[in-house]
Amino acid sequence: MVRPGDPVSCIADHPILHLYQNLFMKSLDWIVIGVLLSGIIIYGLYRSRASKNIEGYFLSNRSMPWYLVLLSIMGTQASAITFLSGPGQAYADGMRFVQYYFGLPLAMVVICITFVPIFNKLKVVTAYEFLEKRFDNKTRTFTSFLFLLQRGLSTGISIYAPSLIFSSLFGWDIFWTNILMGGLLIIYTVSGGARAVAYTQQVQLVIIFSAMFLAAYTAVKLLPPGVGFSDALEVGGKLGKLNVITDGRTEDGFNWKDRYNIWSGVIGGFFLALSYFGTDQSQVGRYLTAQNNRESRLGLLMNGLVKIPMQFFILLIGVLVFSFYQFNNAPLSFNSSLLTETSASSMSDSVAALQKNMDAVNLEKNQKVLAYTNALGSGNREQLLADSIRQLQAQAEGIRNDFKRISRKVSSKDTNDTNYVFLSFVKNYLPSGLKGLLIAIIFLAAWGSIAAALNSLAASTVVDFHQRFSGKNKPINEYNVSRWYTFGWGLFCIVVAQFAGQVAQSLIEAVNVLGSLFYGVILGIFLVAFYLKRVKSTAIFWAAVVVELYIIISTIWPWLTAKMPILVKITPTPVFNFLNSASTIGFLWLNVIGALGVVAVAWLLQLFIGHKQQQ
Repeated sequence: MVRPGDPVSCIADHPILHLYQNLFMKSLDWIVIGVLLSGIIIYGLYRSRASKNIEGYFLSNRSMPWYLVLLSIMGTQASAITFLSGPGQAYADGMRFVQYYFGLPLAMVVICITFVPIFNKLKVVTAYEFLEKRFDNKTRTFTSFLFLLQRGLSTGISIYAPSLIFSSLFGWDIFWTNILMGGLLIIYTVSGGARAVAYTQQVQLVIIFSAMFLAAYTAVKLLPPGVGFSDALEVGGKLGKLNVITDGRTEDGFNWKDRYNIWSGVIGGFFLALSYFGTDQSQVGRYLTAQNNRESRLGLLMNGLVKIPMQFFILLIGVLVFSFYQFNNAPLSFNSSLLTETSASSMSDSVAALQKNMDAVNLEKNQKVLAYTNALGSGNREQLLADSIRQLQAQAEGIRNDFKRISRKVSSKDTNDTNYVFLSFVKNYLPSGLKGLLIAIIFLAAWGSIAAALNSLAASTVVDFHQRFSGKNKPINEYNVSRWYTFGWGLFCIVVAQFAGQVAQSLIEAVNVLGSLFYGVILGIFLVAFYLKRVKSTAIFWAAVVVELYIIISTIWPWLTAKMPILVKITPTPVFNFLNSASTIGFLWLNVIGALGVVAVAWLLQLFIGHKQQQ
């Protein structure tokens, strides 16, 4: 493959040859995409052909071995966002995002000890059935509602990820692309149910990681002659991208706003993982498909062991792509449609000037980085070149930020191109066939995770709402109703996907921030149910309502005060500071606040209620 700056022969420049090459590349990529996706659909529908009842549709008749449970759990959490936005996250912020998962193994142990045996003993279809047995209807309904709200919104963002691929590759309107992607996913999920999801995910994950490995290999192979894997890591490390462990400390002390550090990862990540895997039906539904407690526990424990290395590898690909662009020309924006639109606008002269500056910086940086790899081990010269590279990288980022400011004036498109970094690399540098494979695996990841999410949304709606409030109990009818609810949630998620482009951060961060607004409170309800037997339904219900309102209001408080300055004047100072407190910390801590807040408030309310009853 020809790299930027490489000499190209006059034969290769012939327009007719280019035409045939482009047609062949498109044909081969489309064949790979079509064969792979249609094969997965047919296989999933074939394996799900006997699931014609509620337990079969939602829980695969509780028949899955541990390794399918593991693959289903991994496939559900490893969405298209993971593979599309994960490398871009590392490109922009380094590998410290991996700390987000450090609390996961400990959470798996707690879930295996407490959650799994109770859920399996009660033979629940959703986790929230347990809450009615422990508390009452209103607590179950409120908790299920919180799950449906956050999972429905998150799934909408997940649908946006594969739509982004087609929109970027072919210039399709994102509105219709969301409808197309969502429609295909609805057909896939409505037809197959949990069994289709579980069996297709085992095939998907094997293909996905094989393709991601090939992408990493290609990023290294396309480096200049004499530059290898260790050199790429050296360059990435010097520019701050191998920051796997950070402690969150600054000169002014611990930075509570720092999103990813060892403490927020271990503590906040533990509470988030405990809530996600212990109380989110999209995950609970995966291990309730297991044959027994042992199979559920093995699947969860293996997930705790595998997830961190898996995420490390995905982020490492982002570092390799980052290093690749230090030797090759990085664009003003990885979002090619935004670059094209801005270049054709009234700001075209400004874009041209920025591009000229970017080309000059890229040229000098490419030369300095290559010189740096040749000077490794030379002492002072190595250090001088490293300092020079950092300065040039800072200049390049400054130019890219200038472009973002210009583009906001003339375009409504997303200016945060973190989500486009890996996609741009795949589109522009991977060979035909592999390009189609990478695009296909991102769709596979989307289908696996979104299908599981839609399946769990329908399960919770049917079991926690429809069956309880409709007064009907006809199994075959409930199966058909389940499919209609799956269809309805699919439509809801498509609507949410239409607004996902307004998210001002990477998709992988957006989904996790959204989940953190609800997961802590949901976890707190379950912790009280398991461990505080004296707390009754009234106390836990109102504790959950109060803490959830606090988290939501305090999170949007800066936005509210910016829109309505009068709030600053009329809100008493203690209340203002209290509401403003949650916005000054990283989102992972919201899971801790939500969980412990519900436990503490419920305990205090129960003391008060008990005291009043005694009087």
